[in-house]
Amino acid sequence: MANSSQVSPPVESVPRPWDARLALRLVRPLKSSWVTPNHLTTVRLGVGLAAALAFMPGNYGWSNLAALLLILSNFLDHTDGELARLSGKSSRIGHLYDLVSDAVVTVLLFVAIGIGVSAKSGMDFELAPTLLGAIAGVAISLIFFMRMRIEEMLGKSATRQASVGGFESEDVLYLMPLVTLSNSLAPFLLTASVCAPLFAAWVAVDYRRVMRRDRDMSPGVAG
Repeated sequence: MANSSQVSPPVESVPRPWDARLALRLVRPLKSSWVTPNHLTTVRLGVGLAAALAFMPGNYGWSNLAALLLILSNFLDHTDGELARLSGKSSRIGHLYDLVSDAVVTVLLFVAIGIGVSAKSGMDFELAPTLLGAIAGVAISLIFFMRMRIEEMLGKSATRQASVGGFESEDVLYLMPLVTLSNSLAPFLLTASVCAPLFAAWVAVDYRRVMRRDRDMSPGVAG
């Protein structure tokens, strides 16, 4: 979801996940075209919002469609950054647009899952599942933001995720169809609302350490 941004540190010689490699292949023909990274960010935003809307009814068919749209949105999140790096069309505004889009899509997706869980239980709006969705979405957005700031200061290797066979930890979202096919959105939402804030707290400790280190180094650099 927030791995790709339109402003990136120098490329390091580390293995890249398969979805990023595939995204690079797909956007390569667009290198010299009129298409900009912001166009791809807009497409990703639209698909992500469509996924959120599809989760809201809470029925089996719409939830499975939403899961497929979520996979597509997660993959498209890599394309804008790949095109920006490939074509040199990076911009601060594009970077902020990408960041805001990531946050909006993430929060709305989990809130929509909560609304869908409420609808499936027979209530038009039940606070608990919706609140759990909001907690998970906000926590994940904070994780993305803090990891991005750490990456800007220390390089991509500082935020490298656990990777096995070209899959990173965040690629678990590609398994969302298994969750919807098995009617497991409620336990998924509960798990996300507990695990996401805990992981955000762990990242916050690392973020605070990096910020303190940056402040300590600043007087020396100025001197």
